[in-house]
Amino acid sequence: MEKIKMTTPLVEMDGDEMTRVIWKMIKDELLLPFVELNTEYYDLGLPNRDATNDQVTIDAANANKKYGVSVKCATITPNAQRVEEYHLHEMWKSPNGTIRAILGGTVFRTPIQIEAIKPVIRNWKKPITIARHAYGDIYKATEMRLTGKGKAELVFTDEAGKETRQTIFDFEGPGIIQGCYNKDDSIQDFAHACFQYALDLKQDLWFATKDTISKKYDHTFKDIFQELYDTQYKEKFEAAGIEYFYTLIDDAVARVVRSEGGFVWACKNYDGDVMSDMLSTAFGSLAMMQSVLVSPDGNYEYEAAHGTVTRHYYRYLKGEQTSTNPIATIFAWSGALRKRGELDGNQPLVDFANKLEEASLQTLNEGVMTKDLVGLCEGITPKAVNTQEFMVEIRSRLEKLLQA
Repeated sequence: MEKIKMTTPLVEMDGDEMTRVIWKMIKDELLLPFVELNTEYYDLGLPNRDATNDQVTIDAANANKKYGVSVKCATITPNAQRVEEYHLHEMWKSPNGTIRAILGGTVFRTPIQIEAIKPVIRNWKKPITIARHAYGDIYKATEMRLTGKGKAELVFTDEAGKETRQTIFDFEGPGIIQGCYNKDDSIQDFAHACFQYALDLKQDLWFATKDTISKKYDHTFKDIFQELYDTQYKEKFEAAGIEYFYTLIDDAVARVVRSEGGFVWACKNYDGDVMSDMLSTAFGSLAMMQSVLVSPDGNYEYEAAHGTVTRHYYRYLKGEQTSTNPIATIFAWSGALRKRGELDGNQPLVDFANKLEEASLQTLNEGVMTKDLVGLCEGITPKAVNTQEFMVEIRSRLEKLLQA
């Protein structure tokens, strides 16, 4: 069959470790045989980020702003051990944090469900989408290690040079301090994105912070959400038959566990990071979570919600076969290709993306899967395969769907 053509480049951000290996497998087995891939490639693998002083991450984010759609492989956010392992010049910040700081916007994460895997929480009947604010907080924080006694202060100097000071703590010995920030316009963009996404899905929107403790920082989030809801979205929500409400983050966790699902749960940056991992695991697997960053000016970045699968990578380096789940990474590619096709009016590309997802889910529902999912299945006798075999199984079904 003739390969599907692309008119506008897709920004491709390669990554690290086992997901980098899977990235190439997906392209070789599931994409390049069927699509004339048109991508602008950026290597966000840790060695190249270090070699470019992380400029490659900034360039990739700006390319996303230029072309509107990107797909990103999982990447390492280095800690002290990684600095030594990779001989890094410094402990680089999270590439996702850097990209989100440039693009702004909101990350929406939704579990990928199949018939044979029931959520751990049995009353969950529908997917729960996490809407994660993708700006500021601890991901862009300034930190300091203190070696002895002294006073830590929070200082703001306005444009006229006037200083406002508050004591953080009088240290009687060594300790640590951290300063994080956010901006009203970013919080407003976050709120608009959440309200609009809930309206598109016709699902309730929940928002949760800890404003009883964080009476300025978290309370500002709460106030902005409420003001926008009251002035711009209340009537739309009522007309759609859906609800918006705010609650404390600890109360939200209890409500979520008791719920049936089927709503959008908006969280600040760190809360969304943690809760999306919890939800993905409770729904089945972290490798079964799709993720998209939507910026205020309509740019999209698709990625898997999980990490680089380090343990499998070390086995791979020893020449051992691994059974690593590629579904979330496949769905990152399909999501990006679909959006690229939608923006370009390229229906064949949209159809291909849909069939790639259909072939992937069909493979799983027929019981062919990676080892991480086998123990979670009910009502079928699953067959465990390695990563390459799984790709071949998906390809065989994809070819049939494309020929139908």
